[in-house]
Amino acid sequence: MNNFLFVAAENDGLYKCKAGGMGDVVRDVPRQISERGDKVHVIVPAYSRLHKDGMLKTKLNFKLRGTTYSAELYEVIPKKEFSNIHHYVIHHPEIEAGDIAHIYHDNPVEPFYTDFIKYVIFCTAVAEAIKKGAFGKLDTVHMHDWHSSLLLFLKTYDPSYSSLKKMRFVFSIHNLAIQGIRPFENNYSSLKNWFPDIPYDTKTLMDYRYQDCINLMAVGIRLADSVHTVSPSYKEDVMLPSAPPEFIGGEGLEKDLQQAENEGRLFGILNGSNYTNIRVAEKNTIHRNIIKAIFEWLQEESKKYKAHFLAHTGEKVVPFLVEPPSFIVSSVARLTEQKFYFFKRSPDALIEILKKLEKVNGVFMLLGTGAPQYEELLRGISREHQNFIFINGQSEDVIDSLYLESDLYFMPSLFEPCGISQMLAMRNGHPCLVHHTGGLKDTVEHMKTGFSFDGDTYEEKIQNMVDSFDTILDMYANDKPTWKKIQSNAKKMRFTWEKSVGEYYKLLYSINS
Repeated sequence: MNNFLFVAAENDGLYKCKAGGMGDVVRDVPRQISERGDKVHVIVPAYSRLHKDGMLKTKLNFKLRGTTYSAELYEVIPKKEFSNIHHYVIHHPEIEAGDIAHIYHDNPVEPFYTDFIKYVIFCTAVAEAIKKGAFGKLDTVHMHDWHSSLLLFLKTYDPSYSSLKKMRFVFSIHNLAIQGIRPFENNYSSLKNWFPDIPYDTKTLMDYRYQDCINLMAVGIRLADSVHTVSPSYKEDVMLPSAPPEFIGGEGLEKDLQQAENEGRLFGILNGSNYTNIRVAEKNTIHRNIIKAIFEWLQEESKKYKAHFLAHTGEKVVPFLVEPPSFIVSSVARLTEQKFYFFKRSPDALIEILKKLEKVNGVFMLLGTGAPQYEELLRGISREHQNFIFINGQSEDVIDSLYLESDLYFMPSLFEPCGISQMLAMRNGHPCLVHHTGGLKDTVEHMKTGFSFDGDTYEEKIQNMVDSFDTILDMYANDKPTWKKIQSNAKKMRFTWEKSVGEYYKLLYSINS
């Protein structure tokens, strides 16, 4: 039996421990490994809350800042029990909940200041737990994004963790743009402050642009036994330099990724989606669910500042209870540059799309929260345009209904390592309109299983995005056989974790099974 440890900042196998797609992967891959009869331990920080109903397994003592730190390892109860999967959290008072999904901190003045401290304590505690044998004899440690790569620093440079050299270390990249860059020294949140006694090689750890800083994403890429991007096309993208906004590629780390590829350590494996035990929404409840969610949000103190806007959204949806729209376009995403840059830079393009939808009694429903400038922009457009329904909150019932009842799912991501939303929409037989980039290239085939837009320049991309709606709405109205064929093809597509994890075993874990 192979024994794995998954180390990450998020794990959607636990309640309230997810901010993005990484949480889904850290939930689903261990379940697939368990089905193969192998054993998995999954560990995340407790963020001052997740340990509360857990069982204390052991106390961990380790050296940081020239002093002894003491953290606690708890085993916790997951959302769903699976044989051979154990879920853990590390508790320490300095590992606090952030303001993003109660996980990450946002430090605009000094990026990663607080998160660096949290994940230094977390990773050192994990290294100590591995050394103590808390997870038994491990074969593979699978790390996710920069938050966990400090394990590689400890394994490489700290003699007290040389026992970690016996196992295989795998590094998955979920968001290459967020790199965990902090100074080497002269700062409380710096490498030297936390590890004053460990000699290290600056060149191996440094950021190319800020050479007095460590880049923890780069550390993962440079020091792991195998490196993984979450789709094959994204792997090709990241080996090329970024040229924003036309193209987002390696974000300054393309040379490291090219080197990993030349050394046979870089693999692009598409994330999977779940096709069994799906949380099923009721049909024809979308408008009711939106109004219900709005009423609930209006009672929350934290939503008071946008109560007026929520009420305005509710008013727009009420008539749909009697007379539903003829065509629903939807998007569900966090409001970030990655997901909606095109709307922020070209709000006129969004307005043009709304006008095209208006002619066919169509609406665009967008659910999301996120960056304040995006929320403000979309609230403004919603007030001006009756057929733009901006649902400025988070509700699983509404999200499920959107995936179930939309006619078209719209995903204009600037870049997309993999994307899960398009898979969820296709699972319900809905065509998607996507930007031809990253994992969206690997999952949506233009005019076969959905629609995609692209262009050599930003202007071409925007024009093609807007023009796509003419093609789509014309087909929906006048060519039902082709529309139904695309729906049927989308529904038949299967991006299974079984297939993906089979590739993990062969390529990432070097296990033949």
